[in-house]
Amino acid sequence: MSRVGKAPVNFDDKVQVTVTPGNAVVVKGAKHSLNIQLKPEVSAKVDGKKIVLVRNKETKEARSLHGLYRALLQNAVTGVSKGFTKVLELHGVGYRASVAGKKLELSLGFSHQIIFDIPDGIEVKVDKQTSISITGPSRDLVGQVAAKVRSFRPPEPYLGKGVRYQGENIRRKAGKSAGK
Repeated sequence: MSRVGKAPVNFDDKVQVTVTPGNAVVVKGAKHSLNIQLKPEVSAKVDGKKIVLVRNKETKEARSLHGLYRALLQNAVTGVSKGFTKVLELHGVGYRASVAGKKLELSLGFSHQIIFDIPDGIEVKVDKQTSISITGPSRDLVGQVAAKVRSFRPPEPYLGKGVRYQGENIRRKAGKSAGK
């Protein structure tokens, strides 16, 4: 039995969970709603204030999906109740960011500004022009948006300039040494 999959997903009164006949789980919170479509190998049932996942088959794929869907449901419950946040920092001379409507404008040392369209369900705040806070109910979408913004100018190892996650440690390299 999957150690992750056999643990139930607990939720509180602020979250509503329903299982539709098409084997989909709908998790609703105060502001957001997430829909997780389950494969036929795994089924879910709501038991009071917890979600219990049951395998319908005992194949290798069903065992791996059991733990996966439990983790996805836990992330959905946490996302609609508290939300997920990733913070990016801009390091470099003249690197700055600003939000205009549903667009994130980045000046990252290129000859042009980078304009990134913010997807629906994601909220972006810019603090001090060098700190970007990405918030949303879907953990994977928050991570995907943060990775996309970071990919515009990833940190480089010589000067440490670029866009990095808060608390990310950049391994620095020594530059050229002029020797005779």
